[in-house]
Amino acid sequence: MSLADPAVITCAISGALANRSQCPAIPYTPADYAAEARRAVDEGAVHIHIHARRPDGAPSSAVEDFVAIRDAIVGEVGDAAIINFSTGTIGVSVADRVAYLEAGRPDVAALNMGSLNYAKYSRSRKQFVFQFVFQNPFDEIIELLEAMRRLAIKPEHECFDLGHVASLEPLVDMGLLEPPLHADFIMGVLGGVPATARNLAAMADNMPAAAGGGREQVGNHWGVIGIGREQWAMIAAALSLGGSVRAGLEDNFYLPDGTMARSNGELIAKARQMAEDSGRRAATVDEARTLLGLTATARP
Repeated sequence: MSLADPAVITCAISGALANRSQCPAIPYTPADYAAEARRAVDEGAVHIHIHARRPDGAPSSAVEDFVAIRDAIVGEVGDAAIINFSTGTIGVSVADRVAYLEAGRPDVAALNMGSLNYAKYSRSRKQFVFQFVFQNPFDEIIELLEAMRRLAIKPEHECFDLGHVASLEPLVDMGLLEPPLHADFIMGVLGGVPATARNLAAMADNMPAAAGGGREQVGNHWGVIGIGREQWAMIAAALSLGGSVRAGLEDNFYLPDGTMARSNGELIAKARQMAEDSGRRAATVDEARTLLGLTATARP
């Protein structure tokens, strides 16, 4: 990847942890997701990342909720966006995750590349707001990868730390991954890599060597996922390093000036503006499909 490449702008529409008491714009129903997808696509997003919810807003791993949300988004934006399902969950079996991949057949599925302590700390209270172990052992990673290969779904390798990037190499050697690889570096989760530009550069530098040798990563693709208000600094860093970017209400509610976003579209508009201001431009959906190494769309 280089500064000459367009930046793929991903929108993480909802997430699974927050609710409307924290941000009124978070979508709950399939119609809400479709409206937010339209706002994001109109501002330059070409890749939509989905955590499913029930219509009451509760997180869901049910096949019918993933399919209803996918159908609503595709009905609204058509082929203007790449569809991405999350497989990152707590307490949901691999079989249940494979079931919604089989039924929904997204273009891409996010795949967490390792386990970590996942926490939020309050300095004022001198205690953790929450903490848990986010378990992603290799046997589950491999089982999900095998399902994705069978279903022709491109894995998005979500890496919370430098060791997660290193975990790609043996999977390539095993023949489970084929170039171009598509990785996103999640910066700013307590228990994972701190959100600094130098750490982001180290993550990118440790991507497996691309096809053809060398460490120029020709053919491989990476982007950044900044958590919280540090998202904007991470987007700026990724753009200067030739990477792609993600914004959206899953990761951050606030615009750079501290104003709470009224929609995903406002966050995506700022990310697109930052790309343009840095001398980059937002990728078209066709360019994004090429950069991510996607085959032709074949949804049910």
